[in-house]
Amino acid sequence: MDSVGAQETRGSGSRRGVAPTLTLVVLAPFIAEVLSGSTRLSYIFVFIPEMMVWGCGALVIRELERRWGGGVTSMLTFGLALAVAQEFLIQQTSLAPMPWITGPIYGREWGVNWPFFLFLLGYESIWVVLVPVQIVELLFPDRRNGPWLRIRGLVVAGLTFLLGALLAWFLWTQVARPKKFHVPPYHPSSLLLGIGAAASVLLVICAYALRRRKQTSPDHQRTPRAWVVGLAVLILASGWYVLITLVFAPTLQPHFSFWFVMAAGVLWAVIAYALLRNWSSAAGWSDLHRWAAAFAATVVCMLAGFGGSSAWPRMDVIAKIVMNVVAFLGLVWLGVDIWRRNRDTAPHRSTPSS
Repeated sequence: MDSVGAQETRGSGSRRGVAPTLTLVVLAPFIAEVLSGSTRLSYIFVFIPEMMVWGCGALVIRELERRWGGGVTSMLTFGLALAVAQEFLIQQTSLAPMPWITGPIYGREWGVNWPFFLFLLGYESIWVVLVPVQIVELLFPDRRNGPWLRIRGLVVAGLTFLLGALLAWFLWTQVARPKKFHVPPYHPSSLLLGIGAAASVLLVICAYALRRRKQTSPDHQRTPRAWVVGLAVLILASGWYVLITLVFAPTLQPHFSFWFVMAAGVLWAVIAYALLRNWSSAAGWSDLHRWAAAFAATVVCMLAGFGGSSAWPRMDVIAKIVMNVVAFLGLVWLGVDIWRRNRDTAPHRSTPSS
């Protein structure tokens, strides 16, 4: 009987992991690609390989992080490894001349689009990995602390990611670039490909090495209110978009070396990490704070995605507005639900007897 009960418990736990697993696989590319406007309704079919790469990639990162006993820093480092693999090995968008730009590309040196690459390092590690994982764990709070997949499921997710990466490489480098944008084939140097592969592996090793470095600040450290966290993320995320704006807006490009822009971007990222790492490690950090950070980041992603939408087909603009509004309302509903949870679980103050 005990073995039967154990099997039922394991089966029930496995089934309970299906909902958050599927939600993350869909939500990671939906936030990073669809809500942002990078993937529009007119070519929504690419959402399938995006789920395979971004969705399964975020899922594998989250599962390994839970098995390793890591924390946000470990997950962020793993997200950086995914971003490097995407930009140097899979779609190679940070290496090849960008087909959207005619003329000189701002910050292109030694075969790398540097400001574009730096922006996507942050974007793909935050908006593809950290933000979707936070939102899904807030949607399923009882499944937050443990893994969602068994080893077999993790292997399947990893193989799906690799297959999706191959499909994404083919669709972008062999189909979209030459047939839609009509640009000549581009073959990155073996040196750059080797550097990208080595950097991805090194970042994965670093993510594993950071697995035991979770620290909690003393209880006396004050945690700011949730709205302060949301406002800070709103400012920090908006500032990050300056990098991509400079790439696509020639009139805004500074006359001094782009390396100053790179240095400022790195400094901005360090400040953002240090501030949020300090806040999130305090004892008072709650689900409401997590929601405020994820909500603000998603709002910035949606609003910034309207840049250049004046050239889109009307169908794509309408579809983005509708999906953004639905996502906004859904996140608001999640925030209200979290607030109610906190209110219901908060200790009640005793009232003096009359």
